[in-house]
Amino acid sequence: MDRYHTVDLVILAVYLAVTIGIGVWCARFASRSMGAYFLGGNRIPWYMLGLSNASGMFDISGTMWMVYLLFVYGLKSAWIPWLWPVFNQVFMMVYLSVWLRRSGVMTGAEWIRFRFGDGRGSQLAHLIVVLFALINVVGFLAYGFIGIGKFAATFVPYQLAADPTTNVNLYGLLITGVTTLYVVKGGMMSVVFTEVLQFFVMTVACVWVGLLAMTMVSPEMLSDRVPAGWGRLWFGWRLDLDWAGVMDAANSKIESDGWQIFSAFVMMMLAKGWLQSMAGPAPNYDMQRVLSSRSPREAALMSGLVSLVLLIPRYMLITGLTVLALAFFSDQLNAMGEQVDFELILPIAMREFVPVGLFGLLIAALLAAFMSTYAATVNAAPAYVVNDIYKRYFNADASEKTYVRMSYAVSVAVVVVGTALGFAVDSLNSVVQWIVAALYGGYTAANVLKWHWWRFNGYGYFYGMLAGIVAAGVVPASLPAVSPIYTFPIIFAASLVGCVAGSLLTPADEPAVIDAFYLRVRPWGAWGPVRERLAASGVEVEPNRHFRRDMSNVAVGIVWQTSLTVVGIYLVLRDYSALAVALLVVAACTLYLKFYWYDKLEEYPPEPASVGAATPS
Repeated sequence: MDRYHTVDLVILAVYLAVTIGIGVWCARFASRSMGAYFLGGNRIPWYMLGLSNASGMFDISGTMWMVYLLFVYGLKSAWIPWLWPVFNQVFMMVYLSVWLRRSGVMTGAEWIRFRFGDGRGSQLAHLIVVLFALINVVGFLAYGFIGIGKFAATFVPYQLAADPTTNVNLYGLLITGVTTLYVVKGGMMSVVFTEVLQFFVMTVACVWVGLLAMTMVSPEMLSDRVPAGWGRLWFGWRLDLDWAGVMDAANSKIESDGWQIFSAFVMMMLAKGWLQSMAGPAPNYDMQRVLSSRSPREAALMSGLVSLVLLIPRYMLITGLTVLALAFFSDQLNAMGEQVDFELILPIAMREFVPVGLFGLLIAALLAAFMSTYAATVNAAPAYVVNDIYKRYFNADASEKTYVRMSYAVSVAVVVVGTALGFAVDSLNSVVQWIVAALYGGYTAANVLKWHWWRFNGYGYFYGMLAGIVAAGVVPASLPAVSPIYTFPIIFAASLVGCVAGSLLTPADEPAVIDAFYLRVRPWGAWGPVRERLAASGVEVEPNRHFRRDMSNVAVGIVWQTSLTVVGIYLVLRDYSALAVALLVVAACTLYLKFYWYDKLEEYPPEPASVGAATPS
């Protein structure tokens, strides 16, 4: 309790009261209908959705993970978030958000029905994507709970129990309970409004911490605490970062991560990330933001805003806390020997170096980060269970209030399951690697093909996803000594075989379903037979010829996004020559994207009048 000043406690109390108040206020609107609850009635402006999405991605667990990465790997850690991959937002910005929003559906599982129709194959595809969504949601809830548990272990102002572990768990349950309360009551509208508030709180705290580190730590002080090459962004075949004699435990961590051959690791991340990004968003909060937007064009602008507003302030916080820990806490970390937990660097640095006022604001900001991600994830789960299972298969004629009450119950249930799983896992890094490499490896093949191959059907989707989910569970467990990212090709190949075999060994989907999907979404890819069939019926459709432009914009967008990342790092490190280069790259990429992406955005391509039934809502 000594660390908490009255000012800090007042800031925390006001923040929590305002957050809960927004949830209660939004509940009046959210309870009107399913569309109001899950999509905010498609009335939320794109810039608010973009700030909300950025806030939802600014999670406490991920921030703790990236502080550890920067501490141990130095500037080369800027590449490691490609594991997610972070550049999926670039694909969304350039074209996938537009394609997705044109569907006019409510959830990812409902999108499957739109893509594959109502036959047996579509029903199987529908069920498997709901299963994946729930596994994904529970995994992310466990990931969030681990982060808030480690955070609470350092910042518990009052003792709720004599046993430290019980004390931490009780605080974790208390925080998740508050978060669950406002998101369950307020739905998507509550999530967006609270996350916009949380974004501004987090941004102020991030910039403040970055400026604090800049005033307290000089480049000369830092150079004495890190190995040669720590400040270099570029890399050779191997990582070539040796902490021997500086902090030996960091070398052990690098070895256990399995990324010493860094070029192979980055190439694998890029290849895996490109494929995963082309698959589109997983059925989670990111997809819900896109579907909540008012139009396809606004969906693209929302996705573009995320990188622009998120990266610099977030990396000012990450770099600021890392620099403070390196400069002033390296001796204590060394004293811990091999038992040091690098994922605790963030809370340790805060506890030791952040002054009164900023401390309370930063605690509120990181609670906001946790609550943002947790709330958005919880909001995604009932959409699949209630809208895609209960309503479709059990009770299609229930009142809207019944569906909303069912959503309350499902939200609470997934929180309980995710929290229980969080108790059983103790490493953020292990959860991150399994989700982004193994689980998403099983998701990728089927969800790339659904956009780009006309012959891909519901059976192919089901068998591809099923093979991928099973492989995601079996392959990493069979190769415990191998980093999960290197199991991605095996999992992807198993899923691809299921996709192709399942499609070619079963009948194609109904022509009317395929035609309606193509006319509404208008993707590029292998759609020639569909255009020929439409032409034979008197409907001439101009194909989407923007593949090269879209891929060029993606490539430039990845450079733009990576440069925004290192701007925040170089600024706090006071490496002004490297900062100037990064800013020039950002400016050049922004200019390119203005002419070849922003100026080319369109709500919807011209469509023949004879297919009015396929016009998006």
